[in-house]
Amino acid sequence: MEKFLIEVPHGEDKGSCMQAIQVFLRSGSHFVTNAEWGCMDGDHKAWLMVEVKDKEAAERILPAAYKRNAKITRLHKFTREEIKEPDNLMEHHTE
Repeated sequence: MEKFLIEVPHGEDKGSCMQAIQVFLRSGSHFVTNAEWGCMDGDHKAWLMVEVKDKEAAERILPAAYKRNAKITRLHKFTREEIKEPDNLMEHHTE
């Protein structure tokens, strides 16, 4: 299992917020119904942290209407052993 952070933006108006929240709560997915929301602080996004097989499985969790704009990031916690071998770490670096 891998851990992913899923960020799902929605419109800034009250109707968009209410619609997104209702869609998430009605989804039936444990992951989605436990989303954290930034709307109360003016950041109109939902965040979910999930542990699933792969990125495709993380995407399947989302309600269809919100998949297109979602950002899914695989998370990794570095170990002391990995830090001791910086060349191995950097072979996965995108820059």
